[in-house]
Amino acid sequence: MSDAISALAGAMGILPRYSDQMGGIRETGRESALALLRAMGHDITTEDDAAARLAVHRAKEALRILPRTLILTPDAPTRLPADPGDWTLALEDGTGLEGRGPYLPPLPLGRHILRAGQDEVTLLAAPARLPLPARDWGVTAPLWGLRPPGRAGFGDFEDLKRTGLSLARAGAGFLGINPIHAGFPTEAGWASPYSPSHRRRLNPLHIALGGGVATGPLVDYAAEIPAKRLALRAAYESFAGDADFDAFCAAEGSSLSLFAAHQALSERHGALWTDWPLPLQDPAGARHAAPPEAIRYHQWLQWMAHRQLTETQAALIAAGMRHGLYLDLAVGTHPAGAETWAERQWFAQGVSLGAPPDPFAPDGQRWSLAPLDPHALIAGHFAPLAETLGQQMRYSRLIRIDHILGFDRAYWVPDAPGLPGAYVAMPRDAMLAVILIEAARAGATVIGEDLGNIPDGLQGALAEAGILGCRLMQFEGQTPPETYPAPTLAAFGTHDLPTHAGWADGADIRARHAIGRIGAATLAHGLATRAEEARAHARMAGGSDAASMHAALARAGSALVAVQVEDVLEMPEQTNLPGTVDDYPNWRRKLPMAGEELGDDARLARVAGTMRMAGRGPTGA
Repeated sequence: MSDAISALAGAMGILPRYSDQMGGIRETGRESALALLRAMGHDITTEDDAAARLAVHRAKEALRILPRTLILTPDAPTRLPADPGDWTLALEDGTGLEGRGPYLPPLPLGRHILRAGQDEVTLLAAPARLPLPARDWGVTAPLWGLRPPGRAGFGDFEDLKRTGLSLARAGAGFLGINPIHAGFPTEAGWASPYSPSHRRRLNPLHIALGGGVATGPLVDYAAEIPAKRLALRAAYESFAGDADFDAFCAAEGSSLSLFAAHQALSERHGALWTDWPLPLQDPAGARHAAPPEAIRYHQWLQWMAHRQLTETQAALIAAGMRHGLYLDLAVGTHPAGAETWAERQWFAQGVSLGAPPDPFAPDGQRWSLAPLDPHALIAGHFAPLAETLGQQMRYSRLIRIDHILGFDRAYWVPDAPGLPGAYVAMPRDAMLAVILIEAARAGATVIGEDLGNIPDGLQGALAEAGILGCRLMQFEGQTPPETYPAPTLAAFGTHDLPTHAGWADGADIRARHAIGRIGAATLAHGLATRAEEARAHARMAGGSDAASMHAALARAGSALVAVQVEDVLEMPEQTNLPGTVDDYPNWRRKLPMAGEELGDDARLARVAGTMRMAGRGPTGA
């Protein structure tokens, strides 16, 4: 890469190279660097453009007295790294302070803004670490699958509550589900919960109204979603008003009304705002194009979802669950969804989040998710991150952050076909401090999915902060679970991996062969390798059955253990087969029994007994 472009890319946090998971070194090429710079708003094409932009950047940085972000200890006096002279403080609660010199008074937990001369500094008053949770266990289950094949419809928030209460009676400390962010209800075929339209809004399709139109082992979204939308509209038509609804709308303010306007416009103009008429692509004017009654309807949907989810969490805690709901935060948002329409300033344009090449994806992965721009995030005092985390923690004492590797460095893939991606450094320590602030407020425990091409130092930083990492038995080989670090959550697998029964039999490998993704030679090699892995696992666990696996999991050194309901019920099929869309029934499979019956199932009772014997749950630590 040329000198000026390379220097500007480095100044903007674009890494010049990285080590992939195949032992190779990948260099960031000139065209990739230019594409990523353009995504950050630096529209340059030549060396002279880059040199001029770099000079401006360096001149601005040279004028700064203080760094852009400082992490402080709450309720303790602070000495700034330099004397800024006169300063003003805008506290998160809306109050202000004035002063002079390098000393600041004790500041409460939160995000505050210091202004001194030309400098603006985000002050993150965060605890040093979160407390380690007591030894506990819980169950993860697909929300849509909590209705059995013989019952029409898909799982809703009432099914979720009943399932959680059933598991609470069995001694489980939490019930984990996939993301419940707002999706694209006008597109019945877009089922993935990991490609949301807006991560701070809820999916109204899970509002409990009863009913449903189709039975069978798989959810028929094409039939169910239009029927559910009609039922929701009918329920709204009988809504006369409610003081709590009015208070909710007032508290949520313009953010909710803008989201509701987007939803109303998407019903008329299509799911993706990038396909709308140009005047409507600008939310400043487009929000007035949505009829007020349509806006009120979508506000009502969010209120209903909020109310039912709040009631669910309260019921599970009251029933004795230590954590209640265990919610999942998707790594990104759809580039043409409600979040990017309303808050475009936070996101890089013309790139997608993804993953670098690995043995299973030699060309890398493109996730079609919009990445947060680290420079916009810093300039915005980390507001979108804090608000997104805070929204999750309104309904849960336990959350999982999908692909927390992106808090250290995020892999951006340019939209230009064939152009390799590259890593962009993120403000890791500050982002972790924001997690600590929001979790401390909510009394929540946070789990970071630290799997894949893990940056050096990230897992140590997570452990120091009290953010739990993950340990998956499928990936740990013969490592004794007793040696897993305490600040982790242990599980056999995830929604993207085969179940215990499916893994031992190579069901995922067979599925890829059945749909033509791999040939006969790869199938034979994969099955042989898997058979040896399964034998090794059985030696480590003391048996090849699910009971032995769960006993080994219960013995893990990890503070928390997540048991997949598919493993309890010995289901061979996994929830999602990565890399597939229509050729595998992703996010559609129902459980063979109603979720509310799980707590009385003998198989779940055996797992619960195993966990109690290992000191997990109410009678544990």
